[in-house]
Amino acid sequence: MKYNLIDSNLFVKNRKNFAKNMKSNSLAVFNSNDIYPISADSTMPFEQHRDIFYLSGVDQEESILVLFPDCPKEKHREILFLKETNEHIAIWEGEKLTKEKAFETSGVKTVYWLQDFEKIMFEIMTQCDTVYINTNEHYRASVETETREDRFTKWLKGKYPAHSVAKSNPILQRLRSVKDQIELDLIQHACNITEKGFRRILDFVKPNIWEYEIEAEFMHEFLRNRSKGFAYTPIVASGNNANVLHYIENNQQCKAGDLILLDVGAEYANYSSDMTRTIPVSGQFTDRQKAVYNAVLRVKNEATKMLVPGTDWANYHVEVGKLMTSELLDLKLLDKADVQNENPDWPAYKKYFMHGTSHHMGLDTHDYGILTEPMQANMVFTVEPGIYIPNEGFGIRLEDDVVIQDKGEPLNLMKNIPIEVEEIEELMR
Repeated sequence: MKYNLIDSNLFVKNRKNFAKNMKSNSLAVFNSNDIYPISADSTMPFEQHRDIFYLSGVDQEESILVLFPDCPKEKHREILFLKETNEHIAIWEGEKLTKEKAFETSGVKTVYWLQDFEKIMFEIMTQCDTVYINTNEHYRASVETETREDRFTKWLKGKYPAHSVAKSNPILQRLRSVKDQIELDLIQHACNITEKGFRRILDFVKPNIWEYEIEAEFMHEFLRNRSKGFAYTPIVASGNNANVLHYIENNQQCKAGDLILLDVGAEYANYSSDMTRTIPVSGQFTDRQKAVYNAVLRVKNEATKMLVPGTDWANYHVEVGKLMTSELLDLKLLDKADVQNENPDWPAYKKYFMHGTSHHMGLDTHDYGILTEPMQANMVFTVEPGIYIPNEGFGIRLEDDVVIQDKGEPLNLMKNIPIEVEEIEELMR
């Protein structure tokens, strides 16, 4: 881990909040992620399952957290199971968490080695009625790989078929969507690292550089600021590449006169940032590029003001669509007939702005949150409108991360990242 130790009070509080939502006489189990193989002896870099991290701060493979608030034995109300370290592992991989370090990280007092899991589990399963299993029910999830949680669920149901089963995910969806101040500080830190990367490339970009060179500049700045790197696969899309919404090849040369759409964000301590900026390769926007850019910026600024407690996510997108329709009419990309004859299920503006405007953000870039429930204070959302014009050879998207406040406009965590046309042009000079 490159990041500084997080205050364990965050994880203590998260576990208490989860326990309050559990049924009586029930326990919940959370597994770490696998280390996924590539081929031969190669593996993917380890990424901790965000749920066990959210509840414990443990950022290590082969870890299990068990919560049993009503357990007769007080020491078993919170348990961590960890892979036991030894001299061989210490030499080849580095030391794993000791029991003392695990307590310092998580605030969980009872720590066993993983070899004791089935024995302890049998004891506490005889004392509970219901087990919470942790399934991935995110609205964007499409998982083909069998995860460690999946294997555990199969084992649990086979070993203890008489127990009732409940779902952790609905509880986590609500809890994780509303951020603690410690979490907001971590997200702000990730945004600050992203800002450093963006300012670095403003001084770097010029005609004939390659998209991957820009990606490398971001990565350099992120790593030197204690980030593992990108919070998600970066998009560095010059010219017409910007009109491919998930363009990730980043292998083309940036030509004079083109724009570059940069959808990048640093992670810090497993928390995401998510920024999009669009900049001119030559350091100056054309009049047409500037007109479209400012239209997107106006939509972003007005959409941001709507992110207040009580806002309905679906209605919010309808209202943003109206803003975008007005701008597209002014840009002569739509005419009144297009709007009058539009399909209500796919409004006319969708020809040029086909994706959503906002999503929850936090430990995951597309974070947990129940979209059918009203927005609340301390939720973090992106705001990311765009206009994509393949016929004109460019696309523009602008994106900031904002925190919904109890009163007033949202707090923009990216307010210091240059976004106005004049500031970008000045910095690129």
